[in-house]
Amino acid sequence: MAADAARAFPPSTWRASLAEGFGTFALVFAGTGAVVVDAQTGALGHTGVALSFGLAVMAVIYSVGEVSGAHINPAVTIAFWAAGRFPAARVVPYALAQVMGALVASGLIAALFPSSTTLGQTVPGGTALQSGVLEGVLTFLLMFVILGVAVGAREVGLLAGVAIGGTVAFEALMGGPISGASMNPARSIGPAVIGAATGAGGLSALWVYLVGPTLGALLAVPAYRAVYGDRAPSPFALPL
Repeated sequence: MAADAARAFPPSTWRASLAEGFGTFALVFAGTGAVVVDAQTGALGHTGVALSFGLAVMAVIYSVGEVSGAHINPAVTIAFWAAGRFPAARVVPYALAQVMGALVASGLIAALFPSSTTLGQTVPGGTALQSGVLEGVLTFLLMFVILGVAVGAREVGLLAGVAIGGTVAFEALMGGPISGASMNPARSIGPAVIGAATGAGGLSALWVYLVGPTLGALLAVPAYRAVYGDRAPSPFALPL
């Protein structure tokens, strides 16, 4: 049993999962922190908040990308697995680490800003259906970009942070006022769960941000294959 566990979860998996936890913590702390600060001071504005998310993603990719691939998003991890570019044994450890990183970040935001009534939660600005479809489309586009820069020439991989962070930023600019532009179940789980525990929100709309992004990311896989065919994975997509 112990030998089987060691083969299924080698030490590198735990190291990579730890990197995912740190990376998701940084994303949620910087991004939702910007939402909370702007709500209290008005100093950042919608553009500033969107850039905070995009720049955080960019920084995380360049800081932990070589260790874990910097998925920092359960929907991305699941889509890489569905594409055959990520080992099944790492999906659950990655997803758990991502959610834990988001929860710790949201807990720290709650402690630093106890007067916050939202903690940067994502909630539908209109109907749940509208937000769910929008989240699916936004995540579809994001995952398509991720697949595009995660394979191919090394020069393309070097620009991954710019391309992915820029995509997150411009999609947040467009979708933020409607759905919150989460594109990331972990990003939504953190503030929703901590908010429910502290009285700063609830869980009623969380399903939108679990289903929409996950379906969108999964649909990007066959779309990418239809355009590019099967291309060899790079270390960015499948860390060793």
